[in-house]
Amino acid sequence: MKPILITREIAAPTVRVFRAVADASEFAKAQPQIVSIEFLSDRRSGVGTRFRETRVMGGRQASTELEVTEWVQDRRVRIVADSHGCVWDTVFEVEPAGGATRLVMRMEARPHKLIARIMTPLLMPMVRKAVEADMDRVKAYCESAAG
Repeated sequence: MKPILITREIAAPTVRVFRAVADASEFAKAQPQIVSIEFLSDRRSGVGTRFRETRVMGGRQASTELEVTEWVQDRRVRIVADSHGCVWDTVFEVEPAGGATRLVMRMEARPHKLIARIMTPLLMPMVRKAVEADMDRVKAYCESAAG
């Protein structure tokens, strides 16, 4: 399945943009549809951080457990979730871009159950639209905090 790839140029320092996507609590501040973050590990950042994110989607609350599996400070973070028969593997990369920061998000869906193999391709356009909106909110959040 083709991954989702989204890029945003953000008028904010790289460290600020990285924190906004790599720190679950900070990401939740940028996303009004996230109603709670519950840490499931002693760690709050870095590899091994596990947390449950609860969002309002389609008028209903849905929770997903996520884990940080890769962390390069102020450069790259990978967050993985195994939800409804599909592994969602998301990498955020930040890099300086002139006086701004380039944020690149790559999300791969790897269905491992039959129903997910059928449904995931059908859901990908909706997922892409939701993730695009998430990245727009990260941009707005970082730019407002930078100003």
